[in-house]
Amino acid sequence: MSWRIANECAERRFGSAARKQIIMFLADKASDDGSGIWCSKGTIQRHTELSESTVKRTIIDFLREGILIETGRRHCKNGYTVIYRIVLERVAALEPTAEPDIETGVTMNPVQPEPGTGSTVNGVRGSRWTPNHPKTIHKPPTRRREAAEEVEDLEAEKILAAYPEDRIRDRRTSLRLIAAAVKAGVEPDDLKQAIKAYAKESEGYTRSKVCFSDNWFKMRRWEKGLVQVQADREKAREAEAKGRASLAEWIHERHPLCRHITNRQIEDLIASKLVTPEQVRAVGLKA
Repeated sequence: MSWRIANECAERRFGSAARKQIIMFLADKASDDGSGIWCSKGTIQRHTELSESTVKRTIIDFLREGILIETGRRHCKNGYTVIYRIVLERVAALEPTAEPDIETGVTMNPVQPEPGTGSTVNGVRGSRWTPNHPKTIHKPPTRRREAAEEVEDLEAEKILAAYPEDRIRDRRTSLRLIAAAVKAGVEPDDLKQAIKAYAKESEGYTRSKVCFSDNWFKMRRWEKGLVQVQADREKAREAEAKGRASLAEWIHERHPLCRHITNRQIEDLIASKLVTPEQVRAVGLKA
C-alpha cells in the first residue's frame, strides 16, 4: 500500500462517489510511483460492493482519461490479470477537494496572524510560537540547490523546445511535467527523441487533431516514443554486432577484403575479443 498515492487521490475530485471508491481501492494496491496494481474487476467489485458494470465502465473511463494505463499482464488461474499504473501527473491535474480560501474583508478588531508573546511577569517573555504553530519555517535555499534547480529548468526548456512550436500550450505545466519525468529517471535525450518521433508522425495534422504540449505530457504520450527509441536502439546494436562478426570472419578466413578494415575497427574487434592481435597481424594489418 502507498500512503502517498492514497493521499494524492483522496485530495482530488473524481466526479462521483463510485469513481472515488474505485480509485481509492486501486491506490491501496499501488507502489509509491503508482505502478504494480494487479487485481481483477471481480475483486474490485467484491471489495467496493459496486455493480460489475459500474466497475468495468469506470476502469474503461479511467484508461480513456489517462488516469490509469496498462503496463502488462500477470498470469492467474483464470488466464491473466491486467497490471495498471495510476498516472500521478494526471491525478494532480484534477480539481482538489479542499475548499478555496475566501476573503472576508477587514474586521474592526482583526485576528492577529501570530500568537501572543506570552506572559511578561518579572520581565520574562513567553515563547514566540505556540507548539503547534501552523507556519512552516523553510530553510533558505543554498547556492548549490539553486544551481541544481537552474540546471533542471534549463534542461526542461531545451526538451520543450523540441516540441512543435505551434502546439506548445500552458508552458509552466509542460515544464513541470517534463521536470517530473526526468526526475523519475527518463533520459532527456530519449525524451527529445520521443518528441521528435511524435512531431514527425503528426506532421500535416490539422489543428483539431494535434495534441498540445500540456496534455501530451499529462497523458504521458512520450512513453510510446520511448518504446520506439529503445526498439531502434536495439536494432542498431544488433546491426553493429552483426557487422563486427562479419569483420572478424574476414580476418579468420584471411579474406582479401581485410585490407578495407580500419584501425578503429581493428581496435574494436580486439577489445571485443573476437580476434587476437596475432590474427590481425597474420592478414597484414597493424594490431
